Amino acid sequence: MNGFLVATAVSFAVIFVAELGDKSQLMAMTFATRFRTLPVLVGITIATAVVHLVSVGIGYGLGEALPTGWISLVAGLAFLAFGAWTLRGDRLTEDEKSKAERSTGSAILAVGGAFFLAELGDKTMLATITLATQHGWVGTWLGSTLGMVAADALAIGVGRLLGRHLPEKTIKYGAAALFAVFGIWLLVEAAIELR
Repeated sequence: MNGFLVATAVSFAVIFVAELGDKSQLMAMTFATRFRTLPVLVGITIATAVVHLVSVGIGYGLGEALPTGWISLVAGLAFLAFGAWTLRGDRLTEDEKSKAERSTGSAILAVGGAFFLAELGDKTMLATITLATQHGWVGTWLGSTLGMVAADALAIGVGRLLGRHLPEKTIKYGAAALFAVFGIWLLVEAAIELR
């Protein structure tokens, strides 16, 4: 059970940080201006649960097939890349913003479909795959899903409360620093195992 709790906590923290300043947060804030908060959160939760279930399946399969030292090396490099990606930042394109603003029909279906498509190949999906190579799939799936939903709920709440975005530079640099810390930690583990 200890491994499950560690996987859940680490995955929650990493994905929560990865989601800060991500375009998914911007989409959540946009949808929240059009729909009630609960259907937006339900749509986000369903889409995230599905995408992250696929992600942990891929990551867990890789983790079983590859030696742990090499996994740590690749994971460490991936986390450093995620940090650089975070510094680059994410923006909604005009097309993505337009789709979020004019969605019709069920709010849950509109939000869920948009989030599912937006998360395919996104850094949070790739981070979840990476985490699943290191930890059990159930804890990683639960933690990554809850971390993303919590970050998007925060964006919705802050956006509604303050009517503006979180300080983007602070979020960007903080998230990049945390990715760098995780990346360096994994590289040190890899160096110890591969020598």
